[in-house]
Amino acid sequence: MLEGGLLMKKNSKEAIVEAAITLFNSKGYAGTSIRDIARHAKVNSATISYYFDNKAGLLEYCFIHFFERYTQKIEAAYTSIEKGARTCLKQLVADLLQFQCENSQLASFVYREMAVHSQVSREIMATYSIKEKYYLQKIFERGFEWDEFRPHSIPYLITQLKALLMMPFMNTFYMREVLYIFPHEKFFAQKYLKDIFAWIDHTLCSDIPMKKGKLIK
Repeated sequence: MLEGGLLMKKNSKEAIVEAAITLFNSKGYAGTSIRDIARHAKVNSATISYYFDNKAGLLEYCFIHFFERYTQKIEAAYTSIEKGARTCLKQLVADLLQFQCENSQLASFVYREMAVHSQVSREIMATYSIKEKYYLQKIFERGFEWDEFRPHSIPYLITQLKALLMMPFMNTFYMREVLYIFPHEKFFAQKYLKDIFAWIDHTLCSDIPMKKGKLIK
């Protein structure tokens, strides 16, 4: 009986989160009510209050759920830095793109909501976004130090890279209706990753021969 009860609670929480992601993405946070989420998740409103207090608490949970895993991808990729800055950056980009494609609805609504000046977005900026900047800055600095990358402004490099990674998920309607591109499809990740790698190879890299992260002299 206890196992069944725990399973039901776990499934209820997951159902609420999945319903919130779907509705926040399709109707927007402001356009979604607790009743909408409860109806979609097939639970009562009290169950949502039990796990998340209110809609704002549910939104914060979704943000943290996304950025915790996003940051873990960055930290894991950075462990390859001694193989070279180019190799490390490509690993990071591949992992983040795959993660976003596998969680396309979550990525879409999180990025849209992050553009709104709110307490939650400020808190995310002060924690996860600063950590992301730290790792990207370290990769670019090592790339300059090892002469793998041409000299560039690091803030502008981060801006360009973030734009490449985020745009397909921030503008899904444009991608779908104008470009006929669907970020949730496997083919998209394979094709788009090649394009981002081309940006790294031809815009960022200096094409000086490297070996194991060291400049060959």
